[in-house]
Amino acid sequence: MNPHPAFVEDKTNIQYLEAAISAIEQAVIDYSDRQEQDTASSVDIPSILANVSATINNSPALKYLCNTFSLSLFECQILLLCVAQALLPYFSQLCAKAEGDEHLAYPSFGLAMRLFANASGSVLLPMSPLQYWQLVQVATNQEITKCRLQIDNSILLYLLGEPYQDERLIHLIQPIQETNSDLPLQSSHQNIAERIAAIWLRTEVASTLPVVQLCGLEVSDKWAIANIACQMIERSLKIISARNLPTDSTDINNFIRRWERQVALTNDLLLIDCEQLNLAESGLNTAILQLIQNIHTPLIISTEDRLYSPRRPLITFEVEKLSPEEQQNIWHSCLSTTTPELKEQIPVLVSQFNLNTLAIQSACLRVQNQQTNSQTTPTNYSELSHQLWDICRTMARPQLDDLAQHINASANWDDLVLPELQKKILRDLIAQVRQRAKVYWEWGFAGKGNRGLGVSALFAGSPGTGKTMAAEVIAKELRLDLYRIDLSAVVSKYIGETEKNLRRIFDAAEAGGAILLFDEADALFGKRSEVKDSHDRHANVEVSYLLQRMEAYQGLAILTTNLKNSLDQAFMRRLRFVISFPFPDVKSRAEIWRCIFPQKIPTQGLDFEKLSQLNLAGGNIRNIALNAAFNAAEAGEPIMMKHLLSAAQSEYFKLEKTLTDAEIRGWL
Repeated sequence: MNPHPAFVEDKTNIQYLEAAISAIEQAVIDYSDRQEQDTASSVDIPSILANVSATINNSPALKYLCNTFSLSLFECQILLLCVAQALLPYFSQLCAKAEGDEHLAYPSFGLAMRLFANASGSVLLPMSPLQYWQLVQVATNQEITKCRLQIDNSILLYLLGEPYQDERLIHLIQPIQETNSDLPLQSSHQNIAERIAAIWLRTEVASTLPVVQLCGLEVSDKWAIANIACQMIERSLKIISARNLPTDSTDINNFIRRWERQVALTNDLLLIDCEQLNLAESGLNTAILQLIQNIHTPLIISTEDRLYSPRRPLITFEVEKLSPEEQQNIWHSCLSTTTPELKEQIPVLVSQFNLNTLAIQSACLRVQNQQTNSQTTPTNYSELSHQLWDICRTMARPQLDDLAQHINASANWDDLVLPELQKKILRDLIAQVRQRAKVYWEWGFAGKGNRGLGVSALFAGSPGTGKTMAAEVIAKELRLDLYRIDLSAVVSKYIGETEKNLRRIFDAAEAGGAILLFDEADALFGKRSEVKDSHDRHANVEVSYLLQRMEAYQGLAILTTNLKNSLDQAFMRRLRFVISFPFPDVKSRAEIWRCIFPQKIPTQGLDFEKLSQLNLAGGNIRNIALNAAFNAAEAGEPIMMKHLLSAAQSEYFKLEKTLTDAEIRGWL
């Protein structure tokens, strides 16, 4: 593809313009002399320009611009009249002299019609190329023939040989951020880029090119595909956020015209970033649809969900996340140049962290930088792999602050007092999460279907029996993030909003395989009711959607409930593990009391066998221990039975229970 004249050497364009405006200047002077003496002959401007052009090997910007926008010779001369006004400091005086009026010291349509023999009244029409493409700005405070004409500043700079950039769009439209990556697109994404390029090449001669939309969760992947497709047809990709689009109908049409002018002079291609938009905003949605309908240059839309244009069909490509095999290819390419000793960990990383290309590259560079900057370089594979794992976990950490609470998992197996059977099931659960790479991909179970590749579990038991602590133990053992879902923020009375919130949770958690803890899940996942009204149908849709996402989610989802029997059997069938957390017996309560106090805390005369007589769950025991610690600290004493007695009385009062003599016999 031939370069645009904007990139021709500046002096070539300047040489041409100097000759052109010299001819224009002479024409104005000649006209003034003719008015005064009625003897001078007119200057043959076309001949002068033709002679100058013949000496230049490359087509200059002015010639290209006139041809591109189909300007008549008269319109080209008007444009040069405005160029002369912009570049020659004394030209306004020449115009005033020619007009015979000091108040008309500027180019105008009327002056041009008197200067040039090939004048045409069609230039006065708003749809004439000179006005339609806004090559000159026409003032509106006078009759049309006397209005001031001024060349658009972006066009003037282009004619001087500068790379074209519309000064009104420069703050709205940005070039794509180029990365230093030399990694090619993976095959699934490369195929999409090739198909898009083929569509554009087949329809390049059409008056209206198709609009392409890329749908999916990974923004960087979609933009990389769009960029490669542009490179294939030798175009440069520019990006505008849909939020920067004007919402007024006249303004959006003006934007389209300015952009199409830029495309004609630069061969750029536009991508509209529609990620995370609230299309319920009617003004924004209308602006996007108006742009789609009216634009005549290639356009890409990047969006998470499909947009529907009733008047102009869109060619849609679903950009799926990279497959495990493709992610492994990227990991191998990156680690081979940074830390090749970690290649054995790649299958485990891929099974846990669903990262895109940029994230994988960044993780590899960060672990390399940590090695370089650390005073104590890791000396063994285990330490280095833990560093890379934590880097991946941080990068993949979902942004769910408004819908979920990130829990710092600090509990360990010693803190968890449960019967051995329940502990064994928890260890089996952990083993399944750890061995997913081997079972699903090395042994081929993933080839049987993508659904059900995650691990789901139900923790059932009374409040305070250790359900949340067990989730913490799992998260710490697996070195994964734990998020407790705020059900009050998820459930909405508005139809469809609950499903949207659930989708955000699962989509955000998918990248890093975060552990999702739906606390008190029976509030949301109770038995599906018989359909009696629209509210029942809506509630059943929410449960059905949850069941679907639970099956598709490739991380670990834990549901806790106080009422196991309230859960629908259809839901129970989709759970991999169901673990009952029993109310602790006397022996278990004694063990909880022994584990509840930190090693540094001062105690004196505590009798754990007597404390175990309190018929309470572990959560209540922790409350008593904590309150007793504050009481002892305030008194300046170590924790003693008297402090625990006072705290126990307060806890029982809160529970509306009576503390019996048998429970506290022999405490003091």
